[in-house]
Amino acid sequence: MKRKKRDCPVDFPAIAQLEQELAREKYRRRYGRVLRSTIYTLITVAAVAVLVATLWLPVLQIYGSSMTPTLQDGDIVVSLKSSEFQPGDVVAFYYNNKILIKRVIAASGQWVDIREDGTVYVDGNELDEPYLEEKAFGDCSISLPYQVPDERIFVMGDHRSVSVDSRNTEVGCVSQEQIVGKIVFRIWPLTELGSLF
Repeated sequence: MKRKKRDCPVDFPAIAQLEQELAREKYRRRYGRVLRSTIYTLITVAAVAVLVATLWLPVLQIYGSSMTPTLQDGDIVVSLKSSEFQPGDVVAFYYNNKILIKRVIAASGQWVDIREDGTVYVDGNELDEPYLEEKAFGDCSISLPYQVPDERIFVMGDHRSVSVDSRNTEVGCVSQEQIVGKIVFRIWPLTELGSLF
């Protein structure tokens, strides 16, 4: 027995519906491409930023009070990789798996002398230190006057009474291999944003 075919009306979508569905599909594909492109761009920018921050412009946070009033605990600064340092520059360097930040006082071959009142002399000339709030002899275990060894720099913190620095034989003078960079810019707090010198 043969079945009769029923005549079922087939509802075809209207042209407007087809166009709307086509537009929705195009938008979904375009959105996916833009999203992927944005993610790839962000990953690339982040990788470049990490590379730059690690190799050329390390970003550091200040801990402690050895550099007050110039730098406060919690400040965030940017350092610049450099091998040229002048007296008065602030540098970051490695010491015992920590990074210390101090001010350059003298270069290799120069003589450093510190009076009981904390006045610093380099090669017999009194050092002009407008960045200090107070002078102090501090924690000094080196024999004065002291000649800075070859290829090293003599550093001191700005808060002389509490800073442990090149005046102490435990820290000593800083070699080029220890140096992270010269502190050039403060980025936090925003009220203090700007160049340090």
